[in-house]
Amino acid sequence: MRAVDRLVPGVSTVTRYIRYHSLYAAIAAHAERKALDLAACRRLVRRCEVLMAALQHDVETADDAWFPHGVDRVRRFRTQELDLARAADPEDVNQSYSPRRWGFWDQYGGSATVLGTVEVRDGALRPGRHPCPAALRELFAPLLSLAEQDVVPLVELDQAGQAALGVPSAVEQDWLKRVLTATDTRGRHTPQDWEAADRARRAAFRILGRAIALHGREGQGYQETLRSTVAFGEDMTTDPVLAAIPETTGWRGLLLRHYSVGAWRRLWAALVSSIGSKEGEADRTAQELRDWLAQRAPRGDVRGVLQDLPPLEGPDGVLLPAERRLLEKGDDEPMVNVRLLLVGALRSRKGHLPDDVRAVFLGRQRRSAEFLDPTWVDGLIRDYLDRPVCDLAARLVDDMLAQSRRVALAKLRIDPATGGLKIFSRLHVRNERYFKTGDEGNSDIGTRIPQLGSFGRQLGLFAVQDGCHVVTESGRRILETER
Repeated sequence: MRAVDRLVPGVSTVTRYIRYHSLYAAIAAHAERKALDLAACRRLVRRCEVLMAALQHDVETADDAWFPHGVDRVRRFRTQELDLARAADPEDVNQSYSPRRWGFWDQYGGSATVLGTVEVRDGALRPGRHPCPAALRELFAPLLSLAEQDVVPLVELDQAGQAALGVPSAVEQDWLKRVLTATDTRGRHTPQDWEAADRARRAAFRILGRAIALHGREGQGYQETLRSTVAFGEDMTTDPVLAAIPETTGWRGLLLRHYSVGAWRRLWAALVSSIGSKEGEADRTAQELRDWLAQRAPRGDVRGVLQDLPPLEGPDGVLLPAERRLLEKGDDEPMVNVRLLLVGALRSRKGHLPDDVRAVFLGRQRRSAEFLDPTWVDGLIRDYLDRPVCDLAARLVDDMLAQSRRVALAKLRIDPATGGLKIFSRLHVRNERYFKTGDEGNSDIGTRIPQLGSFGRQLGLFAVQDGCHVVTESGRRILETER
């Protein structure tokens, strides 16, 4: 996640629409003019978010994917009129459109401040270094006016339809295109005029744009398209555009490490799913959990499993997609994920990856191994090389249980309600038997590539033609994806 933060600043896995960035920038400008304090800003944010959700009922869009935040919970407040005060109630938040005090600003706020579209001063929203243009403020003016009313007639709601999600705005697109790609009004990038985060985000857009230009016709999603270009093969070093972008090496390290991180998550989730609840149904001893994975291991020793892995690189040193080949059988089989961990361990060895790629792949500067990282797994390979695979599988279970305990203890807090200790963990042990209070998620950690691609499409940099991603003429010019 630290690598993702460095490579894609200002974009997160929960920021889906550029329209909300425009909305919050307009709110910040309005708040400055009216000298609104923290409480007034929070009230205005919540009311505007409700109005955005309510507007979607009245505006047809060409894209069925538009889905405003909070729209499901706003429906019950929208009958013959919109009960805005109740829907956005800042006190009784659990009965409102969002249980969070700041609504969906909590999702966009961090990104907005990094982008410089909004600044937070004494808790109140104010314009950032890229203030909302006057023409864009006019788009939200009717909506901001309606926010002062406790009850909004639907006929008046219709009058603010220009601000609805999915309604195109050339002003919005031009402004946020400049902000997100670090370019001026003529679409030119001058590095010294932008901050480091802006330059890193521009590099991410350029790398993804070049990946689409090279492999977009293969019909894969944004993330797999980027993997095809950067993680494997020789494009990273032979393509003139990619080779000239320093951040390309960081993306290779991140995408390769992502396989190992995902393998651990799926393996841990599968292990926890095999355990029963605190009621005593299917609780497990540590030995039973070791057996759960050991019994799935193939016969033979670890050396034999390593020899059966897909090749990691070709004769000329080009990285081959061993991880993809392993995942062709699906990722729900635990031993597939064990093999992915072994591949990650082999890739961690000195000489396999260039130093700049390896630094991001390992995600640290320390010389010693970190718990469960690829070099840790490589140490296990050396210890268990000539031992049965089932022994290694049992050891992996022990390591996961130990790491779970370390994480739980690190999160240990005093419960103010009881005065006792509170452990934030779904897995617990009682009388040497493990039980769970819930399942663990097995989804991959977000790389933000899909969100980056979606933003690029909303900005008109990317498009979809015949089911494949392409870079638009504007995208090629602004992102400089052609040489």
